[in-house]
Amino acid sequence: MNMLLHYAVWFALFCFSMAMVFSVIRLLRGPAAQDRILALDTFYINGMLTLLTLGIRSTSQAYFDIALMIALFGFIGSMSLAKFLLRGEVIEP
Repeated sequence: MNMLLHYAVWFALFCFSMAMVFSVIRLLRGPAAQDRILALDTFYINGMLTLLTLGIRSTSQAYFDIALMIALFGFIGSMSLAKFLLRGEVIEP
């Protein structure tokens, strides 16, 4: 790995880590439920991007598989929370 890519990966990891810290702050301090859901979405997306960046750094395929699973579970969680906020129940009778 050349030096430019090395420093770019470390810079990206720093930026994603800071974004995760800010999303946790919004998750804890969010005035409304919608703010907390958006903060949770931002958190899992930044976590997924962090894993993808670590996968580039270490050239391991395991990080990419884990990032795909985080994306799938995050999407399902977002849809469930949105449905709960709209209708008040997740599973309809």
